[in-house]
Amino acid sequence: FFLVLAHNAVRLDRLAGLNAELRTLLSPGNNALLFWEEGVFNYSAMLLREDLDLLVVGAREAMFALDLRNISKKITSVTSPIQVRDCKRKGKDAETECKNYIRILHEMVDGKMYVCGTNAFDPACKKMSYADGNLALMEPEDDGKGKCPFDPFQRHASIMIKNDLYSATSMNFLGSEPVLMLSPYVNPLSGPIRTEIKTSWLYDPNFVSMASMPDSEKDDNDDKVYLFFSETAVEFNCYSKLGVSRVARVCKGDEGGQRTLQKKWTSFLKASLDCPVPGSQLPYIIQDSYRWCDPSLHWKECVFYATFTSQSHTSEISAVCAYRMSDISKQFSEGKYKTPASVETSYITWVTFSGEIPEPRPGACINREATNSEIKTTLDLPDKTLQFIREKPLMDQAIEPIGGRPLLTHKGTAFTQIIVKQVQALDGEKYNVMFIGTDQGKLLKALHNEEMFIIEEVQLFTPPQKIKILKFSNKMGQIYVGSDTSVVQISPANCERSSTCFDCVLSRDPYCGWDKVEGKCVSVSSSQSALIQDMKGNASHCPDAGPVVEPLTRNIKPGRILKLRCPSPSNLAKLIWKRNGIPLPHSPEDGLLILDDSDNNNNNSGKYSCLSVEKSKAGEYETIVVNYEVIISLENGGVTQAQSSGESHSGLIVAIVVLAVCLVLLLTWRVVKRHINLPCDRTKEKAEEPQQTRDLEAKDASVPLAAETPNKHTSAGDAPCQRGPTRKDDQSRTPPGSAG
Repeated sequence: FFLVLAHNAVRLDRLAGLNAELRTLLSPGNNALLFWEEGVFNYSAMLLREDLDLLVVGAREAMFALDLRNISKKITSVTSPIQVRDCKRKGKDAETECKNYIRILHEMVDGKMYVCGTNAFDPACKKMSYADGNLALMEPEDDGKGKCPFDPFQRHASIMIKNDLYSATSMNFLGSEPVLMLSPYVNPLSGPIRTEIKTSWLYDPNFVSMASMPDSEKDDNDDKVYLFFSETAVEFNCYSKLGVSRVARVCKGDEGGQRTLQKKWTSFLKASLDCPVPGSQLPYIIQDSYRWCDPSLHWKECVFYATFTSQSHTSEISAVCAYRMSDISKQFSEGKYKTPASVETSYITWVTFSGEIPEPRPGACINREATNSEIKTTLDLPDKTLQFIREKPLMDQAIEPIGGRPLLTHKGTAFTQIIVKQVQALDGEKYNVMFIGTDQGKLLKALHNEEMFIIEEVQLFTPPQKIKILKFSNKMGQIYVGSDTSVVQISPANCERSSTCFDCVLSRDPYCGWDKVEGKCVSVSSSQSALIQDMKGNASHCPDAGPVVEPLTRNIKPGRILKLRCPSPSNLAKLIWKRNGIPLPHSPEDGLLILDDSDNNNNNSGKYSCLSVEKSKAGEYETIVVNYEVIISLENGGVTQAQSSGESHSGLIVAIVVLAVCLVLLLTWRVVKRHINLPCDRTKEKAEEPQQTRDLEAKDASVPLAAETPNKHTSAGDAPCQRGPTRKDDQSRTPPGSAG
């Protein structure tokens, strides 16, 4: 595995109306640490134990306690034996599916941990303790059905609140019974609360994440749990299944109904999440979400950031949309409902419900107002309210993102994970920085400051592999990344990538500033010096004298093609070329092509400069990236020092000589095999043949040559009038189905 900063320019699709920009820097430093263990895969569960300075990692058939400061140091590990016989007997693969994939890892109130694994398609859970530098699994074992998925490759979500586990997964071996379930810890005999088995509740869902939100400072029963997922839409009239993104909500104090919806959620509501990417005709599918809250503000000011990808096979665009908690809460508490309606006899469509809404409002939590109305728990809810929510859990209107559009769109790799951190810059302002994982093992750092742009892109895993989990430790100020093969620890302040003051300031990275004394870009948090930083990209404070760029000499013979390379320091920058101080026409992105001909009087020699022009809110800045001194070499046998590309005259001559030799060899072989008779050979044969045979040949010679029938040795190329064999037309390829 290699930890390298991306050296290739990254494409950003600048869509109409989206002011998203991308900056990819070329510095090799990244200060990353790596952990992996031979034979262990799927590092996809993580628990930050900052109280113990540990990162607890769940993988396939193993759990690790790593040093939070340096994850390459393993403190301890533990494994759990499983029985694979039943799994294999049921037709599952022994090498991949019949393993124990750790999927749930939560901290309990007493400091112990709750762990669940797929357990070879028989999910199970246990408590786990950490003491004296050792992890230990504790008995007894709990049934994991409804808590953890059977299938290790099926998506799920979970959250633990005061030892109560809320989980979204599948209840059965086939994965055909999706469920959102509460497994109570304090009173387990009361039984779990779960969703109704109806497609109007959950229809082929892919669960993404869960979050808890308080709704009242004084009443826990009014607190909510939110579930983000995607599913097949029931409200659209489509010939094929169409995926949509959703957010669902349940109340923590929900105990189910007395007669209707017994042991089922009486507060389950769901609404669509809209992330409108320009040009897309299909809804985008949510992949991950992250709740960000400013501790100084009310909880309604919290924001959910979510990554989305297209369900169309033809689109490579990913997006990030943000949603205010207040907008989500208002939709559930005040919005209209959708209701199924019959069309003709066998067709169901979903329309806006325009009838009378029963009281108490369907899906509402039991708050103080309800308690004052003698409805103490959900067991006291009237059947009319419960029947309504049982049939109509879907809200009518979709929840729109902040600004009515994505914060960021990006073409290329698909977004997977996201975390958001607020950073205070040297100007005293606070900025939200997004860290986004991709399916190609890249970590993007993006800044939202009136406009959105990507500060940098780091390739963490080579060969590329999907980033499955992201965690951020506030105590250590480090990011932890999990994939199928390893775990990476990386600092969010990768300042060494910028080698000049201009690059450092123009990056607009709130983590970094230019140290004039040290002459390098450093982390703001680790420096005591006065640093240069400007979040608007004003590099006028940088020293005027930049680094001296010594010219590189390049020699080339007449008639050769020379490519002068100029690596772009940023995708925000525009590259321009000058020859002897005079601007040249636009050149290819990867360099400048110069063609020298013997008749052009050597006009291509001279001094060439590649300059990077970068615009920011504060102005336009121009820096020299590379200088070249091009010399036309007229000496025979000289070796060009430049990198040549394309075809040259000498290369063409060599190709002609090789083809000529091949042709001579082919003719020689055919003569030897008697496929071609030379004139001298035929004369000799005729001299030895009887006169009668000569007369016959003379008679045959009167027949035109075009009418001759090729002998059995004649090749297809030797018989131009012979029709070759016909070939059936290729069948048209059916495009693959859309990814849901």
